[in-house]
Amino acid sequence: MNDFLFNILAWIQSWVGNWGWAMVVFTIMVRLVLTPLDIKSRMSMRKTSKLQPQMQALQKKYANDKEKLNQKTAELYKKEHISPLSSCLPLLLTWPILIAVFGAMRMAANRELLIQLGQILNNEMPTLEPWLWIKNLWMPDSIFAAALPDAKTIQQIPADQWLKWFNGLDPNNLPVLIRDLGLTADSFAKDNLGATITSIVEAMKLNAQYVEAVAVKPGWTFNLLITQISLVNIYNGLMILPILSAVSQLAMTKIMGGNQQTNPDQPGAGAGKFMQYFFPIFSLIICFSYSAAFALYWVAGNLVSMGQTYAINKYLDKKEKAAAEVAGEGSVK
Repeated sequence: MNDFLFNILAWIQSWVGNWGWAMVVFTIMVRLVLTPLDIKSRMSMRKTSKLQPQMQALQKKYANDKEKLNQKTAELYKKEHISPLSSCLPLLLTWPILIAVFGAMRMAANRELLIQLGQILNNEMPTLEPWLWIKNLWMPDSIFAAALPDAKTIQQIPADQWLKWFNGLDPNNLPVLIRDLGLTADSFAKDNLGATITSIVEAMKLNAQYVEAVAVKPGWTFNLLITQISLVNIYNGLMILPILSAVSQLAMTKIMGGNQQTNPDQPGAGAGKFMQYFFPIFSLIICFSYSAAFALYWVAGNLVSMGQTYAINKYLDKKEKAAAEVAGEGSVK
């Protein structure tokens, strides 16, 4: 599945000429494909939401008889033709697809990072992949992240990607700084990969231009509670995508829950309130740490989801209104 989706992404990139815009188009396509599942989930959520007054009445009436409460709840769902899992199941079905989409994007990032690494090891400055304010799409959108691949980033590349890259090198024209390392295919086996990456990182330090680019600016290192951040000479972005990811995640949470009736005294209401603000903070941290490509995917996905939710709600409102009018006309007759 990852290879299939990666080939689609690469095909889009060949048309638009930029990986960033290719990922935006790809994200829109994926969300459109998943629209039928979103509509089904939203319809089920609406039906369940309309049952809240009856559910609360049952909870109050059978507060001391859990068995009877479960029985009456099941009867209510059956009467209204609602499955308790009907709103969750469509969303659960989308997760494997979205995980595969992320895997395809990760494959693209790893491949491009290794191409840039080969240029660094050939004593060159790498050809970066810019997108708007971002210098290199494969590094985090942050003033505290280098635009060029660093040790932390390349250590996240899996062994199979390393081996594919190494096997693709011309043995008669190896990068200058890797020629004397004596690497073989066995060097990229899982047991040997750590030592191999260490030797490659040391070789990268022999590229004077690269060392200057990733050097820390004096006086711009900050010690936080759990980590340390530094401003480098050629930093990658302005932290706009991580901030947008948090803002769009918060907005999406509010929009998607806007039509649901909530009761502050209902069990789980406090947890729901916590999750409403947990996910924006979580997305901020994740998008601050991972590549700008991932953050772009996250933001584009949130924006498309918000647009879809608005359109689906309008469609369902119109459908319910038409059904109510038909029912009203029937009762008059």
